[in-house]
Amino acid sequence: MESLPTTTTSKSERRWRSKPLQTSKPSILMAFFSCLAWLYVAGRLWQDAENRMLLTSLLKKNSDQRPKVLTVEDKLMVLGCKDLERRIVEAEMDLTLAKSQGYLKNWVQKSRSSSGKKLLAVIGVYTGFGSRLKRNVFRGSWMPKGDALQKLEERGVVIRFVIGRSANRGDSLDRNIDEENRSTKDFLILEGHEEAQEELPKKVKFFFSTAVQIWDAEFYVKVDDNIDLDLEALIGLLDRSRGQDGAYIGCMKSGDVVVEEGKPWYEPEWWKFGDGKSYFRHAAGSAIVLSKNLAQFININSASLKTYAHDDTSVGSWMMGIQATYKDDNRFCCSGVNQDKVCSMA
Repeated sequence: MESLPTTTTSKSERRWRSKPLQTSKPSILMAFFSCLAWLYVAGRLWQDAENRMLLTSLLKKNSDQRPKVLTVEDKLMVLGCKDLERRIVEAEMDLTLAKSQGYLKNWVQKSRSSSGKKLLAVIGVYTGFGSRLKRNVFRGSWMPKGDALQKLEERGVVIRFVIGRSANRGDSLDRNIDEENRSTKDFLILEGHEEAQEELPKKVKFFFSTAVQIWDAEFYVKVDDNIDLDLEALIGLLDRSRGQDGAYIGCMKSGDVVVEEGKPWYEPEWWKFGDGKSYFRHAAGSAIVLSKNLAQFININSASLKTYAHDDTSVGSWMMGIQATYKDDNRFCCSGVNQDKVCSMA
């Protein structure tokens, strides 16, 4: 009978001991996650401490190297002048590039007439390597040659055939032009321009840029080699137009942009001309007259001026952005029927 209480006590003890075993699993999980959280927080604190130490060392290093007194460079940076300085340097680099590409030659003094007066006009007649016969025809018709050409320059009018260089510099094409020029002395050779059909839009930029640097004139005239000029009529027209800054003179026109590749006058960048696909107002390429300040504008900005498929639309695009005075003169419409025109199709 004495053993019964003992048995009862052992069962209660077993029940009491089994309770901790049932509650230990959640506690262990909580402890585990607490450890993970502690490790995460400790790691972040350690990383932040390292970052703070690194930043502190960098700040200290920079403060040691930075002068105690602000320099002129620092003041320029604060005032925003550093950016202006950068633009000036870039502009100087563009000018240097333009010079290296033939836009500027080393002429110290611009040519004037023998009397010392400003020239009336410089007329550039486009020509090519295979056009010697056509040049001889011009020299025997409306264009003076020899002593007559020199006397015309004394009156203030310079005429030159305008041509670039061969893609193969120094070949027979270049040598033939040099030899012809030594005999006739009536060429303006664009050293920085490659003479090719696809380069014609760039040729007009080279011509105006080069001519305005060599000669000091009121006007600069670009003429195609498929027209005949009434030289005296042109001289009279330009003489009556003296002193007109910003003059852009020619047979003004506009027309549809050719968007189909393979067709004549195709414009590869047709999409730039809007939904109407129509060119802006511009002087026809047969004869284009620019006053001195417009030619100077082309010279100064030649490195950045955009050219299109045709030289006349290229010039027209340059004139749109400046204060040019458009003078639509039908006497420059060389294919027209006007009796007073200064040019006609050859």
